[in-house]
Amino acid sequence: MFDTCIFDFYGTLADIQTDETEPEVWKKLSQFYAFYGACYVPSEIKERYEKITQSMTEGKLGIRRDSHESFPEIQIEKVFLELFSEKGIHVGKELAIHTGQFFRVLTTKYLTLYDGTEYMLNSIKEKGKKIYLLSNAQRIFTEYEMNSLNITKYFDGIFISSDYEFRKPDIRFFRKLIDTYHILPETAIMIGNDGVCDILGAKKAGLRTLYVHSNISPNEDVPNADYVLNEMNMKRIQEILLYNK
Repeated sequence: MFDTCIFDFYGTLADIQTDETEPEVWKKLSQFYAFYGACYVPSEIKERYEKITQSMTEGKLGIRRDSHESFPEIQIEKVFLELFSEKGIHVGKELAIHTGQFFRVLTTKYLTLYDGTEYMLNSIKEKGKKIYLLSNAQRIFTEYEMNSLNITKYFDGIFISSDYEFRKPDIRFFRKLIDTYHILPETAIMIGNDGVCDILGAKKAGLRTLYVHSNISPNEDVPNADYVLNEMNMKRIQEILLYNK
């Protein structure tokens, strides 16, 4: 039986699509900056955003930089803060965070839980399981998106890679969660939709693994997980986590 369930978020519990290529995104973002005296034309702010993120991530491990991950090696609010500074506008971290969240709203096409997610989480919570999140993501996005989906209440701990200098599949990220909450790896299972970041990393940390191929899983060979689902099926995930079968 599993005492501890560690979940990935995007592509495992929640379905998301983001798009930073729409010209209207950069038009509205430039208008937002202009409210505070930082005047950009849309093409300029897009170019500077891309250059700053490239500079901040230079030399860092780049694994499957999906758009929804939004450069999880860095704190994305620092990019938005720098965009103010380049125009000589000095603002606090709070406004930089709000700016990043405004950008996230502009670029999000949709965000929704997979069918049965909340029922599954509630069921395993009622059975006394510990539930944790381990996500390659941005704190200023994911924490608030979880709140908007009303699932934060199910988690005993939330670990998001932008808070650290590493991310899945780096074993240090798994160890940070394990050591913080004194988790026994042999009684814990990692549930994720990425064979490298979620499954390979978890196996190195001594965790059992459940791989689910979702609509936003990477194009890869089926990983060597303890349990493999070829499509999203929350009922089946619940059975595995509760009854180990």
